[in-house]
Amino acid sequence: MGKRIFLFLATNIAIVLTLSVLASVLGIGNYFGRQGIDIGGLAVFCLFWGMGGAFISLQMSRWIAKRATGVKLVDGKTGNSQADWLYQTIERLTRQANLPMPEVGIYPSDEVNAFATGPSKSRSLVAVSSGLLRSMRPEEVEGVLAHEVTHIANGDMVTMTLLQGVINAFVMFLARIIAYAVARSGDSRSRGGSGLEFLIIIVLQIVLGLFGNMLVAWFSRQREFRADAGGAHLAGRPRMIAALQRLKANQELVDPSHQALATMKINGARKWATLFSTHPPLEVRIAALERQ
Repeated sequence: MGKRIFLFLATNIAIVLTLSVLASVLGIGNYFGRQGIDIGGLAVFCLFWGMGGAFISLQMSRWIAKRATGVKLVDGKTGNSQADWLYQTIERLTRQANLPMPEVGIYPSDEVNAFATGPSKSRSLVAVSSGLLRSMRPEEVEGVLAHEVTHIANGDMVTMTLLQGVINAFVMFLARIIAYAVARSGDSRSRGGSGLEFLIIIVLQIVLGLFGNMLVAWFSRQREFRADAGGAHLAGRPRMIAALQRLKANQELVDPSHQALATMKINGARKWATLFSTHPPLEVRIAALERQ
């Protein structure tokens, strides 16, 4: 747990420092003019920070995933029959999907799960937990792998990053516009970053961020249905359904500690609020495949 917290803090500090240096070099940051707030300058500021953070995280996604989960890469020549079968199956599925071969790995965890991540189709990673390999039959594992390969084929990592970046920028922009209007409603002479305005910005970013997360979670749920359908196309519908049924039977074996990877895993932890869930209920996903 300590390693994960350190990695999270170090990554975010690195992103903030990188963006701060770039903002200083590019002259991005001051969005107040003689007449008050500069809408164009504010839009550039928010897009820079909102999209910049998301894309730096995307570029680091494989590196972060491997260190956060302890992924051990396999190359199909390990001499371990299970690890070599895993590599060869992903190799076959990616060839079917006309994709470059991703990195393949296994991470030590009792959870029954798998994920795909990476900044592009040519720089992706598919990893499965040791618990999944122990708990599932080969045909079920193939369904899981086909689902993850479909995520790569659909460009889901990039699409989610774009959406999150736009939401981040919009939340920052709207929070500052509203805070500026409220803070100056009683004093038109004040200008530029009062304590009240800063407090309003913080509160609004939290509230608006919650609504933004609902939108991101909704899109993520639709993406899961598409990945299930793609997995059924690659591996066969019976295998994709069997994989989801096995995941449902092991629903309690989901590690919620890797929040940065949660949206890219095939099996999401149950949440009290459905609107914030990145994955639809497994029974709903199974029913959707059975209707096809």
